[in-house]
Amino acid sequence: MSDAIKHECGIAMIRLRKPAQYYIDKYGTASFAANRLYVLMQKQINRGQDGAGVANIKIDTKPGTRYISRYRSIETSAVNDIFDKISKKFKKAKKIGGTEVLTDAGWLKENIAFSGEVWLGHLRYGTHGENSIETCHPFLKQNNWRSRNLVMAGNFNMTNNEELFSKLVQLGQHPKEKTDTVTVMEKVGHFLDEENQRIFDKYKHNHTNEQLTHIIENELDVARILRRSCRDFDGGYAMAGMIGNGSAFVVRDPSGIRPAFYYADDEVVVIASEKPAIKSAFNIDFNAIQEIKPGHAIVINKDGSYSEEEILPAREKKSCSFERIYFSRGTDPGIYQERKNLGKALIPQILKAIDFDLKNTVFSYIPNTAETAFLGLIEGLDEYLVAKRKEVLLDGKPHVGDLDELLSFRPRVEKLVSKDVKLRTFITSDEDRDSMVASVYDTTYEVIRPGIDTVVVIDDSIVRGTTLEKSILTTLDKLNPKRIVIVSSAPQIRFPDCYGIDMSRMKEFIAFRAAIALIKERKMEDVLEHVYYQCISNPYSTENFVKEVYSNFTDEEISNKVADIVTTSEIKAEVKVIFQTVENLHKCIPDHSGDWYFTGDYPTTGGFRVVNKAFANYMEGKAVRAY
Repeated sequence: MSDAIKHECGIAMIRLRKPAQYYIDKYGTASFAANRLYVLMQKQINRGQDGAGVANIKIDTKPGTRYISRYRSIETSAVNDIFDKISKKFKKAKKIGGTEVLTDAGWLKENIAFSGEVWLGHLRYGTHGENSIETCHPFLKQNNWRSRNLVMAGNFNMTNNEELFSKLVQLGQHPKEKTDTVTVMEKVGHFLDEENQRIFDKYKHNHTNEQLTHIIENELDVARILRRSCRDFDGGYAMAGMIGNGSAFVVRDPSGIRPAFYYADDEVVVIASEKPAIKSAFNIDFNAIQEIKPGHAIVINKDGSYSEEEILPAREKKSCSFERIYFSRGTDPGIYQERKNLGKALIPQILKAIDFDLKNTVFSYIPNTAETAFLGLIEGLDEYLVAKRKEVLLDGKPHVGDLDELLSFRPRVEKLVSKDVKLRTFITSDEDRDSMVASVYDTTYEVIRPGIDTVVVIDDSIVRGTTLEKSILTTLDKLNPKRIVIVSSAPQIRFPDCYGIDMSRMKEFIAFRAAIALIKERKMEDVLEHVYYQCISNPYSTENFVKEVYSNFTDEEISNKVADIVTTSEIKAEVKVIFQTVENLHKCIPDHSGDWYFTGDYPTTGGFRVVNKAFANYMEGKAVRAY
């Protein structure tokens, strides 16, 4: 994606199911879990580079022993920073007790932090707010009762945060912040406290408080806690938590918006946001990794037993299609094939845009993440050429050129654009900054025939169009092509996301700007006023009134206007912009139908409130999030 946006945090959890000494004896290291968690997080680094955090819990420690450890970092290489600090703990142990203590799980557990059985890691992409240690997950809610301690991290955004905050106040709490991270944790923490109290009251007449501590830890009903906590949540989420007694969980929203996968054997239970991370960390087959079902949670008890529990009734599955188009790693075999299919599906539109003139067309891609869709595009062109050769040879139709040319012709492929070193604009004027932005990309010269060749460049998606307008088109135009065709493997992004991706303000979308431009050109401003009136008059409606803005135009009209907007007066080549169709998106990614940013069809009621509020904010000139 050439337009940088922030998105999708990542989670990673490991629960050791055997005594710690087992892993030292079998794998020859006391860092078995730490090493695997490091791989899980590094393989998901694409999901968050604003910060990271790791927490660890030791089970059944003696009173007076620290049993919860946590490190968070916002350094440039936050994951490395954290695990370097954890590594120093074990180096310190060696200095204290010699090499032999590194093979003594009991000694390590009593004396060294991060030597416990339950691990939770988080990678942060902040969709809003400041980037500080305090905003990094995991978050910690502490209590002197071990079973009342809660550590949480997640990949989520809630659309009804104000409502959740009010409910906490009604419960008698006094939350210190209104962020969804705090409200979610306090909500789960409240029902964790109530679960503790329920068990305490059940057994208090026949046991001492010390005895009750162990009874509570063994009888905590984590699924019950989650059912009571999650019933008011509206949003997309995959939330992970550890309780001080050693219980743990990962719960997924009822629409399956945010991803979560798990693997379990007799040694470990592992959960992560992406399958390739689990594959890499534990060297297992992809088919051994399961998807947590929507509305369900993997619940791991203190004794290491686990189950997948229904927390909320599942709705129609609306897994985020952007995960498949761009966010998740393409090393997942399913995602890899889907991205190739997206590229291949664009062939009819591309052929039409280049007037079927393959001889005078050069194909390329930007950025590197679009490479897989590009491979699918080229594969589709090869299939098209095979069909044309069959047509000529079987029908005996006359053709230009000899047989060698017919059989040997291949689409022209070049690496035309590459991202240069990260340039810094320092303190400069807006005009000079635009000039600097245009220098971020470099190009390969002398491969395009000036005034003859058409250049086709595929991108994952076009969100704001800023990079396209300020940099990519300027760079490509230096090659003096006859025509530039920019192709998006994703459809037009028309509506805000409110479930984890930083796409919340209408005016930033190039497709929305195109629709507004068309409305103004055709003197249809009354449409905007009507939509605005609907939005402010029906703030709790479950209808997306903003769809009317687009309903007056075809997809092609909006695409053409996008091309007009991004083509500055300095561009000499003809510019065309092509977007994937929603129909083809669903054919290419049939099992991930979440498409609200393209269609405006939101999977939760909160989504409709957000889109209508976002439009009202636009009309009122408010540059703020709508949730």
